[in-house]
Amino acid sequence: MKFRRNFLLASLTALTLGTTSAHAQDNALRVGTDATFPPMEFVENGKRTGFDVELVEAIAKAMGKQVEWVDIDFKGLIPGLMSKRFDMAVSAIYITDERKKVVDFTNSYYAGGLVAMTKEGNTAIKKLADLEGKKVTVQVGTKSVGYLQEHYPKVQRIEVEKNQEMFNLVDIGRADAAVTGKPAAFQYVRTRPGLRVLEEQLTTEEYGMALRKDTPELTRAVNGAIAKLKADGTYAAIVKKWFSNSAGK
Repeated sequence: MKFRRNFLLASLTALTLGTTSAHAQDNALRVGTDATFPPMEFVENGKRTGFDVELVEAIAKAMGKQVEWVDIDFKGLIPGLMSKRFDMAVSAIYITDERKKVVDFTNSYYAGGLVAMTKEGNTAIKKLADLEGKKVTVQVGTKSVGYLQEHYPKVQRIEVEKNQEMFNLVDIGRADAAVTGKPAAFQYVRTRPGLRVLEEQLTTEEYGMALRKDTPELTRAVNGAIAKLKADGTYAAIVKKWFSNSAGK
């Protein structure tokens, strides 16, 4: 009788521990990212930070979950997601038809694309049409080059090897504007006041959070959390922090 009672107690203890362990796992949202792309995700003072990082943390909180970050190279994000190393991949991933064949995406949570950046006091460039005839610097080999050739043929392009050279030419007045990706432009403005990004974008490409096709409930839950954050103002505050035209805002 004593043996049976001890066996029953041991079985109940194992069941309780198993339930607790399962609950702990259920409470975790495992997210893969490549934290090397400021201002979306990067490491500062030994800690992950950035727009994507703060947004994911807010989403998890709204869902009553804790985030477990998994660091992985960008090229490994989709394969890692599909092999169930994590539940979601968030790393400035554009929603494309090709990627949608193998993974699901949340609703777009931010619009990237090409933008124009100029000096804060430059009154000659207020809108995209004003770029025509101006000196505009671009990085060699990027989509900015071809886009300007096709859509703004009168622009005087100054092609440089590095992003930093491009920004420097605007800074010292040797170029009227720079055309580059939206995250890079806002990161530079965030760290170096005196420049501004035009509100109107040249191109728009949507960022999405990638999830497996076999977890539609999780995709719905994340979409619901994003909608909640947009409704209560949390999303707007995070956007303002990372994508405003001055470092102090």
